[in-house]
Amino acid sequence: MNETLLSGVMLASGDVELPGVGDFLLPEIIFPGTPFAMDRIIMVRVIATVIMLVVLGLTAARVKLIPGRWQAAVEWVLEFVREQIVYQVMGEERGKRYVPMITTMFLTIFVFNICGIIPGFNIAATATITMPLVFAGWCFVQYWIAGIREKGLGEFLKEELFPKGVPAPIYILLTPIQLLELLVIRPVSLTIRLFANMLSGHIMVGLCLAATQLFLVESHSLMAVIGVGTFAAGIAMTLFEAFVAALQAFIFAMLTTAYINMSYPEAE
Repeated sequence: MNETLLSGVMLASGDVELPGVGDFLLPEIIFPGTPFAMDRIIMVRVIATVIMLVVLGLTAARVKLIPGRWQAAVEWVLEFVREQIVYQVMGEERGKRYVPMITTMFLTIFVFNICGIIPGFNIAATATITMPLVFAGWCFVQYWIAGIREKGLGEFLKEELFPKGVPAPIYILLTPIQLLELLVIRPVSLTIRLFANMLSGHIMVGLCLAATQLFLVESHSLMAVIGVGTFAAGIAMTLFEAFVAALQAFIFAMLTTAYINMSYPEAE
């Protein structure tokens, strides 16, 4: 009780230094203090991107009429995105325009997500808000482009902000909500869904392995039994994180396709 009271007094008097935003940012490890500074998570993004481009480039350069196992696996992924995500939502005629975009988004998000369980990386490249926000921004730029191209800017905004079949007085309440949804709610919901899932998974795996280190390696007592349990939980969480990495890439790609499709007149 006294310690709690003392802490409260120190906090009220300003003697306690509260953490700032900088305390939650990773330290810069390359080119610190310059516009090209990189922290660990940016390095993971760069390395993962280079590896992905090299692997896909080599696969394309060595493509054969009768595919081997690796080529068949890559072609299956590309076909899955094309058929089960893009064409399933948009149809083939309209979807052809967006297959490259959605495929790029799916593969990049999956590779960035899976970095969280790769030794040496040990952190998902989507575990900060920036990368999911970039993908969400890309989605909604395409949403606006498609809507304006198909309907014109005026008609697009009219249909988005003033839905048909609504009594006129209701627009006083509905239109600001529609505008907020169009500009904020949809992109933010996409961003937070990806960011929160990958960050929480990374934290859970980290907690399980940290507990294993404490109980199994350092305790030297009967508490080691708990360490065996936390180690098993860590393995299970790692496997689950691999599943979530693929699932979140699929969900993000599917929602992006659905949102863009909503901007077309037939999707009303």
